[in-house]
Amino acid sequence: MKTIQKLSSKVALVTGGSSGIGLATAKRFISEGAHVFITGRRPAELDAAANELGSNATAVRSDVANLADLDRLFDTIKQTKGRLDVLFANAGGGGLAPLGQITEEHFDRTFNTNVRGLLFTVQKALPLMPPGSSIVLNASTTSVKGTPAFSVYSATKAAVRSFARNWTLDLKERKIRVNAVSPGLVPTPGYDLLGLTNEQVQGFVASMVTTIPLGRVGVPDEIAKAVVFLASDDSSFVNGIELFVDGGMAQI
Repeated sequence: MKTIQKLSSKVALVTGGSSGIGLATAKRFISEGAHVFITGRRPAELDAAANELGSNATAVRSDVANLADLDRLFDTIKQTKGRLDVLFANAGGGGLAPLGQITEEHFDRTFNTNVRGLLFTVQKALPLMPPGSSIVLNASTTSVKGTPAFSVYSATKAAVRSFARNWTLDLKERKIRVNAVSPGLVPTPGYDLLGLTNEQVQGFVASMVTTIPLGRVGVPDEIAKAVVFLASDDSSFVNGIELFVDGGMAQI
């Protein structure tokens, strides 16, 4: 019996697709029949991801905080595929900085990628997106849960959640759905950017596991499967939500 692919013949974009949740989602999209464009800032990691994904992936070096990069990205998609059916705005990151030690550079870097970059990624994608398209924004459980020394990052993810609500209304006439996925504790290479040693990261993860009802951390593919749901017609009547994929951490 032939398996029906959820994203057959779709064109998708995953920003920050060279590692972690982005790469796992790109793999899932391809397995469901999509051609996937991935972006990343680091050429070596981006090339490695493209090689791993194979012929149904196109890698475009791009920094979402750089609007010229975004213009080049969407011009590439337009010239090669002519449309975009699915957008997973995943690129983002942040470091630790407690109140009292937050610098302008820390604030600007985090907001430029997670908020400004995400906003203009979506806005510049819209001319390529037909009715029935799906936009998935990568938020975080930090949109509703407090975390020490993580207030700037958490604020950016609260903004992402707000974008999903408001853009659902802005795009209702175009029949484009907008949803947010909020991962819980999912160790990825992005944790290396927190400014902690390996031992400190392991200690942080161990301390947080006790707050997860399932008693374990998640893996990137578990987030990817949720994104496939929001991207596909399986969620055709799902719009404007924040889907927590967190083992229950933010739910109790």
